[in-house]
Amino acid sequence: MRYCYLLLLLFLTCSLSATEITSLQGAKPNIILVLTDDQGMGDLSCMGNEVLRTPHLDKFYSMSTRFTDFHVSPTCAPTRSAIFSGRHEFRNGVTHTVKERERMALSTTTFPQLLRAVGYQTGIFGKWHLGDEDAYQPYNRGFSETFIHGAGGIGQSYPGSCADFPPNRTATNIYFDNVILHNDTIVKTKGFCTDVFFQAALGWIKKQHESKTPYFAYITLNAPHDPYVAPEKYSRRFAEAGWDKLTQGRYGMIENIDDNFGLLMSKLDEWSAWDNTLVIFMTDNGQARRHGTLKGQQTPIFTAGFKSGKGSTYEGGTHVPAFWYWKDKLKAGVDIPALTAHIDMYKTFCELAGVTIPDDIQEIDGRSLVPLLTDPQANWEDRQLFFHQGRWEKGADPNESKFAPFAVRTTRWRFVKNRELYDISKDPYETTNVIDQHPEVVAKLRIEYDRWWAETLPLMVNENVPYAPEQPQTVRYHKQLKTRGIPNWTPPKL
Repeated sequence: MRYCYLLLLLFLTCSLSATEITSLQGAKPNIILVLTDDQGMGDLSCMGNEVLRTPHLDKFYSMSTRFTDFHVSPTCAPTRSAIFSGRHEFRNGVTHTVKERERMALSTTTFPQLLRAVGYQTGIFGKWHLGDEDAYQPYNRGFSETFIHGAGGIGQSYPGSCADFPPNRTATNIYFDNVILHNDTIVKTKGFCTDVFFQAALGWIKKQHESKTPYFAYITLNAPHDPYVAPEKYSRRFAEAGWDKLTQGRYGMIENIDDNFGLLMSKLDEWSAWDNTLVIFMTDNGQARRHGTLKGQQTPIFTAGFKSGKGSTYEGGTHVPAFWYWKDKLKAGVDIPALTAHIDMYKTFCELAGVTIPDDIQEIDGRSLVPLLTDPQANWEDRQLFFHQGRWEKGADPNESKFAPFAVRTTRWRFVKNRELYDISKDPYETTNVIDQHPEVVAKLRIEYDRWWAETLPLMVNENVPYAPEQPQTVRYHKQLKTRGIPNWTPPKL
């Protein structure tokens, strides 16, 4: 009798799991991805920061399923390329953030292109940073709605094609009243950039909700990237506490993000739009600023204990927050400890949307996260994740930088710079180099890295591309200014 009972229990458990998995596969949820710029693990109060106040994201954290070992690339354009291609950024030609090496290869099929094919509307609001030339723009990479600045940040300009619109580059009050490309028209906005991007996104989301159209909304913020500027109402508290100007601006930007995320949550409530909507909050790389000045004394910025930050191949450069919420589908307050990454989002979104990934597109490096979303304790085979700082000089042989800052990560180990090994299972903050104690591990990871590098090198298609003779967004701006002017943007009513 007991044996039969156990068999019945096992059958019911398996049946339930199968039902849950099926309910996620092809469920066609709306997807809202909020991606911030240069915000690290220590930049939220729910992660232990006692200076910042982020009540809305703290609430979202408590509601969410959290990936607690989630990784991205060390810098911003590479992360974005990996998200949209499902493969390591170098395999899309993205080996830098500038110098024509931020452009995602045109041979890449993005997941928004695949979502469009099954009826999704797709919108981007904020930062693109995967090529400013027309062929690389988001409206040619699968997005039906575009609302973006140029380059990698508002006001940035570099040799070659990577440059924001001229008024943003000369503004005395950067991040305020910017010009933005809205689909095929450059428009003049009013207000702080993060507020504007959220307002544009929310107006578009409301429209999709009212039309009952499935959608992917990509809210990709310039903040809290430097220069660190925030509305005075957000920086004032940190000024009064005695923090330096840079910290005032950066922390103010983060608290402004939190308020805007709270607005997103409240509007989804108001519109009864949480049903069948997956909302994700994450950041694009590790923390950019690690020290400030408090009352004249140099003071560490809270990092949640992680070693190094943006641009590094240590944990602090690639380990980021990743909070996922899907009402009545995902469990609240649950941690998923499996080793996961940005490259996994491509297959995940396609599986959820009921997309069959074509055989003739680029090879996908990532896995679907659906099994883990269904069961956080699901079997998850160990893997190697490869990280590289990139950013070697233009025209240089990439092989000369093969062992420049790089890392190989498995569930247990992080092999860094060809000379350091950390046992992450015991030492998540990388305090003790144990390379001499585990030569067999080092040998295996070196072999894997050598194989990966050899496979990846031919795919770095932007290495010998000459600088473009003009900056596309500059040309576009002056042409529109001359022919029809720059109209004011009319914010949507929420």
